[in-house]
Amino acid sequence: MVALESRMTVFNPIREIKSSGVIVETLVAQKSEDVINIPIDIKNNRAYVSWGYQNKLRAGQKVGAGEIVSVSSNLDLDTGMYVVRTRGVVDGLHNVQIKLKGYFLPAYAVRDNTVLVFDSGSATVRNIKVAGQDLENVCVSNGLADGDVVILSKVSAGQKVRVKE
Repeated sequence: MVALESRMTVFNPIREIKSSGVIVETLVAQKSEDVINIPIDIKNNRAYVSWGYQNKLRAGQKVGAGEIVSVSSNLDLDTGMYVVRTRGVVDGLHNVQIKLKGYFLPAYAVRDNTVLVFDSGSATVRNIKVAGQDLENVCVSNGLADGDVVILSKVSAGQKVRVKE
């Protein structure tokens, strides 16, 4: 009996986590307008991009010191990519900034078009629609609402969690 009482008073981190939940980093979702950077490699005022980028680029967008002149709507049969023509751009890798409106999250918080949100003390999976992304950020256009608490820490769905204060 004494051994049982002694064991119960000793701090046990696993028991603590199971009873009160893992402490997690979070972000409160708030819709905003921001930019993502799409990298394109330009040579002789021409770049080749995939369909995912082709539908986001438009004539008149700034690239370096120049601008995009046209974006092909047909695949280049030699490369399987879409041709973007530019004017006044030196050869090399450049970023095109795309303005988007939505919920901007760190890229590491999104996995397979889902995020984890804090819901009644546990991590709950939420399906989302990604409007665009770069190396650091993801813009979510659907699946979140203002005030949703997105979990940034690595935890499993259904796991008991506490928000870090």
